[in-house]
Amino acid sequence: MTLSFIQNMGGGFIIIFLLFGILYAILWIYCLVDIIRSEFKDPNMKIIWIVILLFAQGIGPIVYLVLGKGTKTTYSS
Repeated sequence: MTLSFIQNMGGGFIIIFLLFGILYAILWIYCLVDIIRSEFKDPNMKIIWIVILLFAQGIGPIVYLVLGKGTKTTYSS
């Protein structure tokens, strides 16, 4: 019954849509946890990145992964 419903709705499109949605949710959660656990050079950057992640839903995690790593403090042993 469910399989015929999926085939009538476009079949593979729904499955692909769900897979991309799940992958995006995992990426978003990863970025949020990374922001919360990290130390930044400027203490306000943590709040700024969380706001960017919340309000720029489509590109927020990608922007953080590209630009956010440079704003973190690095620890040298």
